[in-house]
Amino acid sequence: MASLATIPQTHIFSKNPNSNLKKLTPKFQSFIISYNRRNPSSNLKMVLGKVEMTKVPLKMVAAASTVVAATSDEKKKKKGFVEEMRAVAMKLHTKEQSREGEKVAKGPEEKSPAKWEPSVEGYLRFLVDSKLVYDTLERIVLEAPVDYYAEFRNTGLERSEKLAKDLEWFKEQGHSIPEPSEPGVTYSKILEELAEKDPQAFICHFYNTYFAHSAGGRMIGRKNGGNPLILHFYHVRTHQVAEMILNKKELEFYKWDGDLSELLQNVREKLNKVAEGWTREEKNHCLEETEKSFKHSGEILRLILN
Repeated sequence: MASLATIPQTHIFSKNPNSNLKKLTPKFQSFIISYNRRNPSSNLKMVLGKVEMTKVPLKMVAAASTVVAATSDEKKKKKGFVEEMRAVAMKLHTKEQSREGEKVAKGPEEKSPAKWEPSVEGYLRFLVDSKLVYDTLERIVLEAPVDYYAEFRNTGLERSEKLAKDLEWFKEQGHSIPEPSEPGVTYSKILEELAEKDPQAFICHFYNTYFAHSAGGRMIGRKNGGNPLILHFYHVRTHQVAEMILNKKELEFYKWDGDLSELLQNVREKLNKVAEGWTREEKNHCLEETEKSFKHSGEILRLILN
């Protein structure tokens, strides 16, 4: 006869003995049902998707732990290397930018957009430099100096064409379109060099540039004589942009053709597939490049405030 032990459900699933009963995963529910069929006298019961237990065979405790651990491992494997990239990126945010942030805000661009003092001229410089960066990224994947760059052609995340339309709109409104400035020019050259010599580092910049922008924008308040001004705020997750630059104009830069979540998932899968061919050292090198990616994107973002 199996040994019995009085083990609260929370002791199996939580380190906190005072936590409430947790809902079980479908896989574990199936395990419980199967166990009860084989053991009619079991003290284990399912109640509204939760488990109640008094005395449970120790064998089952071990089996349950194995099921839970296997489920956790499967989830990690499914998320792949992109999840590692995301985790590193989130730590480089400030607390004002993300709950997961660990960085202390220094520059004004690292603070909440509500505290920014932007200008339309600065925003135009930001758009122009951003377009140069996207032009560079999109040209590199088309030329594909490394074979797997070709996987990232026509993903639906491309921004160059959208930015060209926005800059044309600003020109029609009488604004002068500036030439690319030092931050954008420098970053473009760095991306070209990395694409040739350091593909893992290049992929890091590719990921952070596109996924940062896809995070959306946030309203920072009414500036410039009462006109609503929405600034692109990296890594702030919103599902739609409210009002954009001047006269409630919604910029093409913030629009995607198709379902954005599907486009992002498609690119995640491609990135994970590419990373499967890397060594652990190459993956670590990619992750270590994240801070440099933030540095260069931050310099371009700062143009809004200058």
